[in-house]
Formats: sequence, C-alpha cells, structure tokens
Amino acid sequence: MSGIQEAIARVHREEWSRVVATLARRIGDLDIAEEMAAEAFATAVERWPVDGLPPNPGAWLTTTALRKAIDRLRREVRREEKHREALMLSDAPEPLGAIDDDRLRLVFTCCHPALAVEARVALTLRMVGGLTVAEIARAFLVQETAMGQRLTRAKTKIKAARIPYRVPDREDLPARVGGVLTVLYLIFNEGYLASDPERAAVRGDLTAEAIRLTRLVHGLLPDDGEVAGLLALMLLTEARRAARVSASGELVTLDEQDRGAWDRALIAEGHALVRARLASGRAPGRYQILAAVNAVHTDAPDVRDTDWSQILALYNQLVRLDPSPIVRLNRAIALAELDGPQVALAEIDGLPLEGYHAFHAARADLLRRLGRGGEARAAYDRAIALAGNTAQTASLTRRRDQLASGREPRP
Repeated sequence: MSGIQEAIARVHREEWSRVVATLARRIGDLDIAEEMAAEAFATAVERWPVDGLPPNPGAWLTTTALRKAIDRLRREVRREEKHREALMLSDAPEPLGAIDDDRLRLVFTCCHPALAVEARVALTLRMVGGLTVAEIARAFLVQETAMGQRLTRAKTKIKAARIPYRVPDREDLPARVGGVLTVLYLIFNEGYLASDPERAAVRGDLTAEAIRLTRLVHGLLPDDGEVAGLLALMLLTEARRAARVSASGELVTLDEQDRGAWDRALIAEGHALVRARLASGRAPGRYQILAAVNAVHTDAPDVRDTDWSQILALYNQLVRLDPSPIVRLNRAIALAELDGPQVALAEIDGLPLEGYHAFHAARADLLRRLGRGGEARAAYDRAIALAGNTAQTASLTRRRDQLASGREPRP
C-alpha cells in the first residue's frame, strides 16, 4: 500500500464518525449522512493521490460531503423542505446541549428507546464505530443481507418518528444511559479484538473513540457508578494494548504478556476510578465488578502474584447479577487457579457455548493441565475453527502445536 493510500485509510478510521455525525446534525437524515460521507471518501480516493493530502482532511471531507448532500437535496423536489432546512443549518449556529459533541449526539440518537435494543447496537456500530455491515453481521451471527435490512429499518424509524438529534436533557439521561453504555462497550470490544480477519487484531481508533465518548458520558453523569465502572474497565484494558500482539502478529494471552509494556498512567487512572466507586459504599453493577477484576489483574507485577481468590469473589458477585454462560465461563477460569482444572472443567462442560471459540480454548487449556492431550488437541481444533481473527488463530495454533510436540504452553 502506498503512502497516500495508507493516509486515506488512516483518515477514514479517524474521521468517518465525525463526518457522519456532522452531516446528520446539518441534514437531519442518517441515510443521506451515511451515503454522502461514503461519496466524499470515494472522491478523496480519486483526488488525493493526484492533488495530495489536504492540510485538514477531516474538514475537506466534511465540506465535500455537505456540498454533495445539498446538491442531492436540490435534485429531489419532494424534499424541498429538507433542502431549505439544510441550507439554513449550513450557516446557522447550533443550540448547544449539556455537551457540544456531534458524535455523542449521534450515539444518543442511535440508542433511542424507540428502537429495539439490537437495532440500537447495530446502528451505533455502523454510524459511530464505522464498522461495515459485514462486520456487524458477524458480531450478531446473522447474514449480511439481514443486517443491512435491520439497519435500514432503524434509520427509517428514526426519520418517521422524528427522533431528535441531540443529547437528552439531564433529567432524561439516567433512563437512556444503560443502552448507550452497552453500545460503547461493544465498540470498544471490536477495537480490542477486531472480528474481521482481514483487519488488524487491535483497532486503536475504535478503542480510543469508545474511551473518548465514555469520558463525555462520565462528564454528564459523574455520580453514575456504572459509567465510571465502564470507563475504568476500558482504561485498564486499553493499558495492556501494547503487549497484546506479538511482533509476529500473534495474540498474546494475559499470562504471557510483558507487563513492563503496560501503560502505567492508564492503570493508575483506572485504579483511581475503581477505588472511588468502592469508597462510595454503593452496591456495584456489572461494569464496576468487571473493572475491579481488571484492577486485580493489573495490580499484579507478575502473573504468579495474581490474587485469584479476590477475582473469584468478584465473579461470584457478578454471577448473582448476570448468570450468563460467558460470565460463568470466566468464573470457572478463576476457579481453576484455586481448586484445580478438574473442578473448573466440571463447571463449564454443561455451558451452552458450543459456538464460542473462547469456550473451547478454555476447555483445551483445562484438558491440557489434566494430561488429556488428545481431547485438548480436539478442543484447540474447534477453537481455531471458530476464531474470528488471524491473531487469535495464530495463538491457538501455537498452543496446539506445542502440545503435539511435547512443548506445552506455560501453565
């Protein structure tokens, strides 16, 4: 890939959500905002290799997309009212809400309670996260055409219901924030480990944007424990990013990471948020407990120093709040460190997670520790078949091959 092509790809990652959000505010139509943003990027692909990268690529793209949107509205006689509105908005100052941020407005629009929960998540991943329809379809385990139809219906409902493009008033925020946190967490997770095998394993643009938006929500609701918990969880997870992928492109598991490469400033900030929530004396929610688990992991200078009893106690709390199979799987991994792999294996073998690669990877590790090599290899094979990212596949393949060669992975 040439230098200018790399620059265009980087600008797309950094500016997509900003351009879409600005157009959505100016035009008031998500379909047009998305289509004109895509056309502006297509124009950039044609012109920038000849003209060079503009001094402010984001502003160039936004201006180009807005001009294309206005031209389109002019051509559509039936949208004369929208045309006049767009022309006025292109010059009129915007009334500001509690926080003046187009992308946060877009998040709250996409997460409006009038939409079904899955539609909220999918639409935000597309509009704010910049994920392709194919990537979102993989995350939801549905066909790409079905996901495309779901996104179209969601945008149509926003238009028909005249859902406002704004951050809600402060009194309305608590009722809306749960859905927003879910979406921000999913955007972060897509950056933490991309589902598209053609992309880099870790997408720093998505994790950074999820953190930025969560900081804004925390500014709106500084006393909300779950907002603070999610921000702490993201920071403590992001702190390990530099150690998560090896030079050869292989995903590095937590027990094998170089802890000297972790970002101590992010860890300190995350720990401070966790301590503040514990000091509040209020019962923690899901994100606060997960943040506390990560705080225990990042507090250990070496994997052998990990306080597994504290982690198990936290997962016991979480299971009472959320007894989902994935939470129970993670609890069993902690249980194995205290009561042994046989106890943990008995805990997870009945879980309905046959299609989840991490379930088979956990089983493979427990079977390996029990000396059941043949079953462990079969579990690794199943995990490899289900892994959605080449970095995951490389890590699992190495562990399986070490098992076959007698060079077992680090316990």
